[in-house]
Amino acid sequence: MKKLALSAFLLMSFCFTVIAQNGSGFGIKGGLNYNANGDYFASIGDNAENPDRNIGYHIGVFGKLGDKLFFRPELMYTATKSDYSDSDFDMKKLDLPLLIGVRVLGPVNVFGGPSLQYILDSDFGSINVSNIDNDFTVGLNFGIGLELNKIGLDLRYERGFSDNEANFLNNNGIDISRLDTRPDQLILSLSVKI
Repeated sequence: MKKLALSAFLLMSFCFTVIAQNGSGFGIKGGLNYNANGDYFASIGDNAENPDRNIGYHIGVFGKLGDKLFFRPELMYTATKSDYSDSDFDMKKLDLPLLIGVRVLGPVNVFGGPSLQYILDSDFGSINVSNIDNDFTVGLNFGIGLELNKIGLDLRYERGFSDNEANFLNNNGIDISRLDTRPDQLILSLSVKI
């Protein structure tokens, strides 16, 4: 029985190795985000309101250098949305994850690394948010992937590191509310190596 189980395991490992995406290359990717941004404070002294999670999307390109141990930079356009009781917060940004990964078993890999983010546009309801503290922020991505021939599928978690708030002013120029714009999201991506 042990020999049969060992033989089956070796055969599966061999098959996974043969069909796994090998070597360096580049391609396109896209997918869905299940995300929320940070807390919203309607006025000074109010309790924080946590957002409802919502579905967003991303599309972009990637490169891959290496095989068993690899470096994978990506450049993606990402759109996210968070629902608050007063309004919705929409954000569009460029993401540049710089991932290091390792193939752990055949086509399965794990990866992680920093993600550089540049905010292109953000709206809170009908208000165009132009006074976010920093347009450029840093986050962290980590996850697991599956690569079969030229097709890849990965699931990752992203969290923004830097505090980054948007402040809203009343007609007298006094801060009346603020919103934490850091993302917190699960990202499901499909990639095609060209």
